[in-house]
Amino acid sequence: MRSIILSQMPLVAHVDHPLARELEGMSAIIDALPRTALVAVHSDIVAAGGDPDKGREGMSADQVLRAMVVKQRMDCTYDELSFHLQDSSTFRAFCRITMGDSLSKSTLQKNIKCITAETWELVNRHLVAYGREHKIELGKKTRTDCTVVESNIHEPTDSSLLWDSVRVLTRLMTQAREHCGRSFVTHTRRARRRALGILNAKRPEDRTRLYRDLLAVTGWVVGDARRIADEIGGIAGLQAMLIVAEIEHYLPLVERVVQQTTRRVLNGESVPSPEKIVSIFEPHTDIIVKDRRDALYGHKVCLTTGASGMVLDVVVEAGNPADSTLATRMVTRLKGIFGKAPRQATFDGGFSSKANVLDIKGLGVEDVAFSKHVGLEIEDMVRSEWVFKKLRKFRAGVEAGISWLKRVFGLSRCTWKGHPAFKSYVWASTVAFNLLVLARHNT
Repeated sequence: MRSIILSQMPLVAHVDHPLARELEGMSAIIDALPRTALVAVHSDIVAAGGDPDKGREGMSADQVLRAMVVKQRMDCTYDELSFHLQDSSTFRAFCRITMGDSLSKSTLQKNIKCITAETWELVNRHLVAYGREHKIELGKKTRTDCTVVESNIHEPTDSSLLWDSVRVLTRLMTQAREHCGRSFVTHTRRARRRALGILNAKRPEDRTRLYRDLLAVTGWVVGDARRIADEIGGIAGLQAMLIVAEIEHYLPLVERVVQQTTRRVLNGESVPSPEKIVSIFEPHTDIIVKDRRDALYGHKVCLTTGASGMVLDVVVEAGNPADSTLATRMVTRLKGIFGKAPRQATFDGGFSSKANVLDIKGLGVEDVAFSKHVGLEIEDMVRSEWVFKKLRKFRAGVEAGISWLKRVFGLSRCTWKGHPAFKSYVWASTVAFNLLVLARHNT
């Protein structure tokens, strides 16, 4: 009979859900990893947190790794992760968190961000070894492609970068005035109006005039910031030191913005992409243009997957190197991971060249296929046309893997600040992805 109100809730709730079963399988894989994986995580946490024998006992290495897996698997913020770990008995069980523990978003962020990209790469190597040991991924057939992971920045324009520069330096000088009594003239209203005027200007001459004024305002703010940094540089106190450090960090970046704006807008130069800065908050960001499409702002990532769908290797590139320069290196890295080169390797058309075919086959690969092979004969790459068609179809699977990484594991945009953190984010998403792939193969 259906009741109006449930009089008593059960004390223990059994969760029978696909996600719960996946987490159970992922947990078993983490438990099966060599101890060196968790030792590396522990070392990173200790190195970032000071003396491990003093203070309150923090999260264990195992808990930090598992919490990061949940974060990337659910593609959630630290605040949402904190809620999930308090609200969900399944997530708490996966992360080995007892009922009395409550982890804030700041605690989770502080611990997770300690883990370096090198440690995440080591964990992934252990996952690949696990897949090989259980005959899930033998590394005999591989496919390689590149994608772009965006930095967490707005669409860059010269005017918006100048406005960011004025806004940030003014904020730091305001802190200096509050804590150290140093005065300055605020120009934020004028800078904001000029930036909006540039955005809405109809005629090029009006835009140039507004740019000249915005550059002049930025120059005044830079001068004030440099003066204040010099004045409070000798003042004792942590707050003064922090303000000076931030001003000295941003001043060279702001000067680069001023230089590139002057060259492009006032002098009419075409500034090469490697010389441009597209964000003063993420200055490591590269400008990536693929196949004459819209420009993307982040980093080019080259990755290799296997027949199981696992991501076997990832490299975060510097700049925007041509795909054809990356093929041989990726196979060489695979040879180092598995101890021998794959028997078959397939790539996107951008990787193709006669030199790459010879070099890759020289590493021990029997069949090398490119989705587009202009200037290459099929018999020079593979044993037969049938093998070529099979490998070309197999290569298309890497597109699905990249799409899954971006849609589910947050790899479309890195939300962490700084270049080292960018690499850690990419590898952490890869580890979470591979754990799920292995867990689904085990079921």
